[in-house]
Amino acid sequence: MRATINLFNSDCLPAMRKMADNQYGLSIVDVPYGIGADKMTLGNAKAKIYRGAKEWDNKAPAVGYFNELQRISQNQIIWGANNFVETFHINSRGWIVWDKGTGDNDYSDGELAWTSFDRVLKIFKKSWVGANAKDGHKRIHICQKPVALYKWLLKNYAKPGDKILDTHGGSMSIALACWDYGFDLDLYEIDRDYFEAGKKRLDVHRAQLQIHYKP
Repeated sequence: MRATINLFNSDCLPAMRKMADNQYGLSIVDVPYGIGADKMTLGNAKAKIYRGAKEWDNKAPAVGYFNELQRISQNQIIWGANNFVETFHINSRGWIVWDKGTGDNDYSDGELAWTSFDRVLKIFKKSWVGANAKDGHKRIHICQKPVALYKWLLKNYAKPGDKILDTHGGSMSIALACWDYGFDLDLYEIDRDYFEAGKKRLDVHRAQLQIHYKP
């Protein structure tokens, strides 16, 4: 049975406040870090990536967002939490490191994710520079993450039957991973351009799989 992927072009927080406790098995979110990523330059001329609504990364979500996230999901994986961990005041030893293979330069060597899992720290290695940073297609989002990363997260942290929540969908890499692995997903993305680009990306991915599927 194929996964059910529900995409919502809206602010996540009003919807979250209406959701039931533990409605989701796992939330995997990549929220604004508050580090000014909306001002980053990636590409140029016709290849320049749309950076989204003005100043969307000027601050991380308030504590109310994290309270709701922890109420409606049994477990959480929160990317970039090292930038705002004081906001939700919860300890964890189950951190995740994404080693981006950037090499010897001024760019960050990787990214960190806080998790609610009481596990040892784990490292996922996936080069994300040059042609490797496109997943084989034109990059959509400044903060886009590889589909392989989300597949690794689902394989290692999601339980069979878990419904997944992503409150800041961005390029929707997670949607492709959930579709391939059969996990139901609710995804929110407030920016209209990101939403349409991500939805198109998912539609193309599903169509390609159907073409190559042999019953």
